Amino acid sequence: MNKPVTVDESLAREFGLTSEEYGRVLSIMGRTPSLTELGVFSVMWSEHCSYKSSRKWLRTLPTKAPWVIHGPGENAGVVDIGQGYAAIFKMESHNHPSFIEPYQGAATGVGGILRDVFTMGARPIANLNALRFGSPENPVTRRVIDGVVRGIGGYGNCVGVPTVGGEINFHPAYDGNPLVNAMTVGLARKDRIFLSAAAGVGNPVVYVGSRTGRDGIHGATMSSAEFDEDALSKRPTVQVGDPFIEKLLIEACLELMATDAIVAIQDMGAAGLTSSSVEMAGKGGVGIELDLDAVPQREPNMTAYEMMLSESQERMLMVLRPDRTDVARKIFEKWELDFAIIGHLTDTGHIVVKHKGQLEADIPLDPLAEQAPIYDRPATPPKAPAPLEGVHAPLSLDATLLKLVGSPDLASRAWVWNQYDSTVGGQTVRRPGAADAAIVKVEDTDIGLAITTDCTPRYCQADPKTGGAQAVAEAWRNLTATGARPLAVTDNLNFANPEKPEIMGQFVAAVEGMGEACSALDFPVVSGNVSLYNETRNPDGSTTAILPTPAIGALGVLDDVNKAVGLGMQPETDVVLIGETKGELGQTIWLREILGQEAGAAPPVDLAAEKRNGDFVRSAILDGTITACHDIADGGIMVAAAEMVMASGIGCELESPDSGIRPEAFWFGEDQARYLACVADGKALCERAQVAGVPARIIARSGGNDLILPSGVTISAARLKTAHEAFFPTLMGN
Repeated sequence: MNKPVTVDESLAREFGLTSEEYGRVLSIMGRTPSLTELGVFSVMWSEHCSYKSSRKWLRTLPTKAPWVIHGPGENAGVVDIGQGYAAIFKMESHNHPSFIEPYQGAATGVGGILRDVFTMGARPIANLNALRFGSPENPVTRRVIDGVVRGIGGYGNCVGVPTVGGEINFHPAYDGNPLVNAMTVGLARKDRIFLSAAAGVGNPVVYVGSRTGRDGIHGATMSSAEFDEDALSKRPTVQVGDPFIEKLLIEACLELMATDAIVAIQDMGAAGLTSSSVEMAGKGGVGIELDLDAVPQREPNMTAYEMMLSESQERMLMVLRPDRTDVARKIFEKWELDFAIIGHLTDTGHIVVKHKGQLEADIPLDPLAEQAPIYDRPATPPKAPAPLEGVHAPLSLDATLLKLVGSPDLASRAWVWNQYDSTVGGQTVRRPGAADAAIVKVEDTDIGLAITTDCTPRYCQADPKTGGAQAVAEAWRNLTATGARPLAVTDNLNFANPEKPEIMGQFVAAVEGMGEACSALDFPVVSGNVSLYNETRNPDGSTTAILPTPAIGALGVLDDVNKAVGLGMQPETDVVLIGETKGELGQTIWLREILGQEAGAAPPVDLAAEKRNGDFVRSAILDGTITACHDIADGGIMVAAAEMVMASGIGCELESPDSGIRPEAFWFGEDQARYLACVADGKALCERAQVAGVPARIIARSGGNDLILPSGVTISAARLKTAHEAFFPTLMGN
């Protein structure tokens, strides 16, 4: 970049701008832009930063509720959790970088989402992740899993924030494009929330954290393009993280936030100094002038273009009160972090960038934002899948169960979880695998936060609208199954190329389903991220798209964390099936793993039943009636019962359903809005459920150490665990 570069339409296309978009740049500027100016437009108008294909549809999602303090538009969502506290949370993708360089891609994904949360004044208290990998038979998959898991653990463990939950799916559609979605939850006083809108003409603009290098340049535009066979050559666009610096940055920022020095603050994430300065000034309706000579640099001879587009990690941009800069400087020097005044706010409405006495950029901010492209792309409605016909059960119930609990999507994730520190900080109440959602206590209170991530991509592929609704509903169920009151969601919408009408049709339908579910369950969307172009171009010119994956991160609250329940089977209790069972086998794990088919309609989602059944379950947990609870999802009733047995070592005897439904459909169907609950008196709970209009029946009695099937076959908890725990160690060779 030190050689002269001709700025023209050809270069603009290399930077990811279309010919029409470049024409719009010329109109705004009234001249040919400089290289730095073109770089600013290219990253700010990239799909990753501008949401130009998705913004129209995101606006349809419900975002408000009495407990929502800040919804979409800030660094993260903020909800009131009581007693003067707020939970701040968001989920974000780092998909493309994690295929190119799995360790650093995943690690910097964790670092970036942490900064989104603590930049608002919150101390991070929990991390989660939602991961999608390719076929276990693909030799690349092992490399990606190894790097991603080590990256998540390496960063989260070192920075001192527990990784408490998440999910993992496998499918060949992710072979060339894995998904790494990272979520962080933080805690703040609700009267001490920090926002990003700059204010105060003349106020200093301050850079803090690590020095700027050349890593990550054009990372935002790289994340807005399809992959091809040369994807691994893009390593220079992947950022490099340092969790120890991040830990220092957290502590320094929180210490400064205890003063009155900060006017506005923003993480330098995607597009680095460009996005942070443009967004802060734009939101505040002011101008900003930067002197890049003052930017701390770790590499020699960096150009203005490189500094503005670098995505070096562990950096923040602040606007401070002029009379508090010395206070701020001392705090950051104490934590051995760089602190530099690199500019000031102006009344021009422009971003002005200077370097070595030269004017490198002068861009009007309003047109940069207001004339950013927003597309209403053609969207072909998804076709309804063909009915499921002619399925049969080739295996016995016991053989089927053992195969399912050891299958890639249902096998134990202990190999993964054991690489994460899930208890650092001392406030983790339910560790991974102990409950349907992770639970973290708010220190010095009885408040508990329940947190989960959910999505079933195979449902979304078959019917994106149903799949989008089901992802929200399952997240709501997982919170409810602990006793928590669901509050809000953050979403991470992972789709393929939106310029293809069939892909845009998937996106539109999934968002519609999500919106309907969020509205019906009073479960607003408060933050999120869209990741498009998750598609691999093959050597023959064809492309492979990921499954549509609208991942949902959800948060709920327990006013008394001591009332939370886990999923482990309790001794000498009745096990009650709550919710209606029809035996839905379309798109199930059973169908895929036993018959090798991905066919039929996804199980329908009845949102009224979800609300009614979930509210009933939650009330029975909170009054102490239900002592353990597990929502029924992948694998159906029998898998859910086996998971409860494995979680506690306490067995149960399942009763024959006598329902008129074929055994494989009853036991392995994936009907929605269902739970298994342990209670002392199952008959009394069923009578209470009847009054509430909730289907309920006793399906088992717990006790002993074995799972006894209706056929009389006995499977010990130890045998279940042996089958359940083999997959990851075998795949990873340890």
